[in-house]
Formats: sequence, structure tokens, C-alpha cells
Amino acid sequence: MIQSMTGYGKATAELPDKKINIEIKSLNSKSMDISTRIAPIYREKEMEMRNEITKALERGKVDFCLWIEKDDASQIATPINKELIELYYKQIKDIVATTGIPEPNDWFATLLRMPDVMAKNETQELSEEEWQTVHAAISKAIDQLIDFRKQEGQALEKKFREKIDNITHLLQEVEPYEKERVGKIKERITDALEKTIAVDYDKNRLEQELIYYIEKLDVNEEKQRLANHLKYFVHTMENGSGQGKKLGFIAQEMGREINTLGSKSNHAEMQKIVVQMKDELEQIKEQVLNVM
Repeated sequence: MIQSMTGYGKATAELPDKKINIEIKSLNSKSMDISTRIAPIYREKEMEMRNEITKALERGKVDFCLWIEKDDASQIATPINKELIELYYKQIKDIVATTGIPEPNDWFATLLRMPDVMAKNETQELSEEEWQTVHAAISKAIDQLIDFRKQEGQALEKKFREKIDNITHLLQEVEPYEKERVGKIKERITDALEKTIAVDYDKNRLEQELIYYIEKLDVNEEKQRLANHLKYFVHTMENGSGQGKKLGFIAQEMGREINTLGSKSNHAEMQKIVVQMKDELEQIKEQVLNVM
């Protein structure tokens, strides 16, 4: 079963003082392209996260986001580093005493603006227990995205089968017009010769030339190759995921045969059918870009 490259997954991890949110989205891309937004405390694990995403999703433009929601109680006040404030105060007093520079008018405001005074909690280390909890949530979000991809893949497969069936039926409609055009071509050339040439002509030679001309317009090989491509497309679709690029190549080959069929048709009704085939194939090509 094929999978779409479009997907979405979301999960959360509950910790005693905060909630970790994980969101992952993917769109179609020729290769794996990951962009991340990760809360600072978890950035040390970024490469591990990227490797896991790449292994699970294989291909696509992936947007991964991990952010923290703190409990209300923890947001009441940001901890102030008392020891650091005292150290800064002593250093400034020493500078004032030795240089004669005036003391600050507002000591407290000055000290609060000093580096890391109110950033004590930003330097906390990631514990292994916390990482295991967060990692489980990341895996859950990835699994959700894969399930989403499979559902989208089912919808794509249904659409492809419908379009392949339509082209197959249109190909069958070509046959009666194909037989009809041979008689019309012969009649048109014969009438033209009789009206424009006043002398007798070699009818045997005319038959030979007509056979040669009609053989050049024969479309049996194109029809057979197109029918084979249609069957191969369905077979490839049923052969598992990761077939997007292969399906794209098959669709290109189908397009070549349909174009040749149109250039050889030399019949108004056949050309209308070819236009309908091209329309069905174009819809396949558009959607095949979303297949992983």
C-alpha cells in the first residue's frame, strides 16, 4: 500500500512542573528536509531526534516543533539568583571605591539587569528519566503522522485506480475509429488522385504505397505499450510503500505513448480520446508527487 508524504502528528508528555508539546508535519519533497524548533533544554538531543525522524519517515519536507508549557505555579515568579546578586554588588562597590565612579542611583534595578541573575532555571540539566518520557511522546507523534500518511495513501490509491481505469476504457474506445480511418485514408487518397490526375495510374503501386503509409500510422505498438504501463502502474502501487519516484517514471512513459498515439491518430475522434487520456494522466502526475 502506498503512503502519502502529507501527514500530521501531535503528542504531549506530562511532567511534574510542565507539559511538553510535540508537533510534527510533513509535505512532499524529493528528499528528506527537516526543520526543527526545539526548546533549549532538549537541543542536546536534536541529532537523535533527526535520525529517528529520518529513519521513520524516509522522505518529505518535515517541520518538527517541541515546546514547553509550564504550570501556573511555576510561572508566578522567576527565581532570582541571590548569590550572584551579592557577588555583583561586592564587585561594583570595589570598582566604585578604587576608581571614584559614582554609585548607581538604583542599585536593585542595576543588579537585576546583570547577566544570569534571573536565568538560574535555564541552566538546568536534562535528566535521563525526563528524556525517556519526552522521547516516548516524540515516537507517538511520529506514529500518528505515519497513520495519517497511510490514510492519505489509501485515498490516493483509490484516485489512481479510478484514473487508470478511465485511461484503459478510453484506450479500448480507440479501436473502432482506428479501423474506420484506414478505409477513409484510402478513399481520400484515391479520390484526390482521380480528381487531380487525368491519366491512369498503377493501382498495384497505389496499394503498395497505401500499405506503407498506413503502416507508418499504425498505433498497435503504442496501444500495447500503454496497456502494459497501465498494468505496471497498478502492480507497483500494490507492491508497498516508497514507490513514489517509480510511479512518477511510469507516468512519464505513459505520457510518451499517449503523445505518440495522438500524433499518429490522424482522426478527429481519436484525437479527442487522446485529449481525454492526457487530462486523466495529468491528474495522476499531479498526485504522484505526494506519494512517498
